[in-house]
Amino acid sequence: MAFSTLNESKLHNSLKILYQEIYDGNIEVEQDGHIYDIVSKNGNIIEIQTRNLAKLMPKILDTIEKGHNVKLVHPIPLITRIEVQDEEGNIISKRKSPKRGSIYSIFRELTGIYPLMTNPHFSLEVVEIEMTEERIRTDQPVQSKNGRRRFRRNWNKTGKRLDTIINTRRFSKPEDYLALLPTLPQTFCAKDLKEAIDKLPDIPKRSANAHLILWVLSHAGLLTQSETIGRTKYYKFLTEHTEPTES
Repeated sequence: MAFSTLNESKLHNSLKILYQEIYDGNIEVEQDGHIYDIVSKNGNIIEIQTRNLAKLMPKILDTIEKGHNVKLVHPIPLITRIEVQDEEGNIISKRKSPKRGSIYSIFRELTGIYPLMTNPHFSLEVVEIEMTEERIRTDQPVQSKNGRRRFRRNWNKTGKRLDTIINTRRFSKPEDYLALLPTLPQTFCAKDLKEAIDKLPDIPKRSANAHLILWVLSHAGLLTQSETIGRTKYYKFLTEHTEPTES
């Protein structure tokens, strides 16, 4: 079946083609009232989503209810390069963005799909990447296409391009999410978690929001609040906590 690339970024399409080859699947399959990015050879569903994972929540729940396993693939850019072109497509400049991501960036997206984290028919695959953000220079300062800019700028984003896959991390059971946490006391608060993450090598400062991580894990039922001292909430693990491992 021919597939449409309209409204999809180069990054999305690159990952779709890659996973189609890995799982020997079909692309853009219409099935059970949905159009799926990939249906693998064994009938499992693979969806590629570069942002706003919560948008797929109803589709994933309905697909699971209809008897399918679902793998959700989400890229996290650890390194981003910015490429600016003029209106004729000539490259004006290239530079490395000072913003760096980390695996802990996934927790912001998990706020919208945390009920799926313990579902045995759901798995999350996080692809840590280097990517290029493509921009086009404009003659005058303009608002972004989504209208979210506080100040107008003389460029607009035109796309994202996959450069390199650095690592892939798979999450299919609660222990996989808990394995992201560093060594912690038996009961711990957000401050304890932040200090422990800050000591980890290769994790950029401010890439992990300790309060957000605790919110997601507690709402997913992987942590429980043990006590409150003053205004500080303390948590403990509900299941055995495994040490972080390399994927």
